[in-house]
Amino acid sequence: MKIQKPQKTRFDDIRQFMSQKNIAIAGISRNDKKFGNTIFNELKSKNYKIFPLHQQMESYDGLPCFKDIDALPAEVTALIICTKPEKTSDLVHRAVEKGIRHIWLQQGAQDDEAIFFALSKGINIIHRQCALMFAEPVTSVHNFHRSINKLFGVYPK
Repeated sequence: MKIQKPQKTRFDDIRQFMSQKNIAIAGISRNDKKFGNTIFNELKSKNYKIFPLHQQMESYDGLPCFKDIDALPAEVTALIICTKPEKTSDLVHRAVEKGIRHIWLQQGAQDDEAIFFALSKGINIIHRQCALMFAEPVTSVHNFHRSINKLFGVYPK
């Protein structure tokens, strides 16, 4: 059975996500070039409180890594997923069970069934967008990408 493509993300949903200040990131890696680490560093520099998730790492950048979503403190209200799509559905289900109401599927973590599940539970789920194009102030290549998206009419409204 082929499922329909989820609706486009609205800018108000993105704004609501970015207003969360306690964000977990699934996809932290020992490889500093991985995008989860880039998001971690960028959001941390913008005064977000970041909670790294990794099953085997004890810490990242001086912060303890949480082994799974269930171990996250209650203050975490948002989750960014930067993993392979085959891990996305489980992460989304666990986040919803934990009570996390804001989930961002970074490009590359896309899983349409997980999106439909989250939407059916009333979760603010962002997809097909790069978080760094919306973490103000937006600088460098992400500002350029944002300008290009606006120019071609694919920037969320």
